[in-house]
Amino acid sequence: MSGGGPPWGWGKGNGRPPWWPEGDLGPGGATPADWRRRGRRMVRRIGCIAGVALLVVLSAMVGVVWLLLGAFGVVSAAPFTTAVAISALVLGAIAVAIALRVWRRLAAPVGALIEGAHRIEAGDYSTRVPVRGPADLRSLSRTLNSMSSRLEAEETRRRSVLADVAHELRTPLAIIRGQAEGIADGLYPADPEHIMPIISATESLEMLVNDLGTLTLAESGALRLQREPIDVAVLVNATIESFRPEASAAGVRLSATVAEQVPEIDGDPARMRGVLGNLVTNALAHTPRGGTIHVEAAAVDASVRITVRDDGEGIPPELLPRVFDRFVKGSASTGSGLGLAIVRDVVEAHGGSVSAANNAGRGAAVSVTLPAVQGRPAAR
Repeated sequence: MSGGGPPWGWGKGNGRPPWWPEGDLGPGGATPADWRRRGRRMVRRIGCIAGVALLVVLSAMVGVVWLLLGAFGVVSAAPFTTAVAISALVLGAIAVAIALRVWRRLAAPVGALIEGAHRIEAGDYSTRVPVRGPADLRSLSRTLNSMSSRLEAEETRRRSVLADVAHELRTPLAIIRGQAEGIADGLYPADPEHIMPIISATESLEMLVNDLGTLTLAESGALRLQREPIDVAVLVNATIESFRPEASAAGVRLSATVAEQVPEIDGDPARMRGVLGNLVTNALAHTPRGGTIHVEAAAVDASVRITVRDDGEGIPPELLPRVFDRFVKGSASTGSGLGLAIVRDVVEAHGGSVSAANNAGRGAAVSVTLPAVQGRPAAR
């Protein structure tokens, strides 16, 4: 909002104010355009009231002048004209009293709204304005409070993400610096044993940067999808085969079950391989040696559901509601806590949904549900 413009920062047309979160609606589903119309209606209403009050006050002033002139004998002080002048004077007094009452009723709420808007513009997202006054002003106050609450939550989340990113960067950077300084000072030889930690930490940094880039694109709606029909059986089996060497080294068994007549899904093959790969990677990290990871796919109504199950320790109950949030991970996890957040964002960009639950016996299950391609023959 510009300092010299209207305090609300309202744009022209159907645009939203700069401080109004994109896509957000106020109480009752009101849009910024709705609030502009309500504001204009309120201004017209106040203008009509002020116009009528002004006419009555002018009439009262004329009545006062007439009475004074009649008292000094300048004009006729006939009973009729005197009664009219007194009536005008009384009406004027009533109009002034009503105007003062209306002003007191509107001035405080409007002043609070303007002050609140300026404080939000200055970055004080904890601002809340009292909900009082006429119905439109109360609704506008609730909307402003809703907006400031949303902005406050977004600011808190932004600071938390920055702190988490700094924490995730600290460990690999410390490894790189320690190893590099040791080699430079001659404490370590420049052999593969001492260079590999540097390479591994660099790979971790690269993965973190790539994950953050994907999340940023998804959040801004700029994640580009190269959609085409995807054979679910091919997707599942190809992903399982690509993880067999890693699973074998970890002593974990991989298996897959794809139901017959599963329709194709419309998606980006590379992104969907990344989604399924993230789920299998996460399952491998939490499955002990001798455990099993099972991937299953089946048609559910007009969708396809792919579920990755493991028989590891399961998801801690306190983390289960937030498992798809950024940087949420268990105390024993060695990852960045971004894998499942990326899964959620990519799947939602495809028009699907994700869910997580602990198995009845042991382990956890993460399911991805995606719209099926309508009118396409089922995979065999």
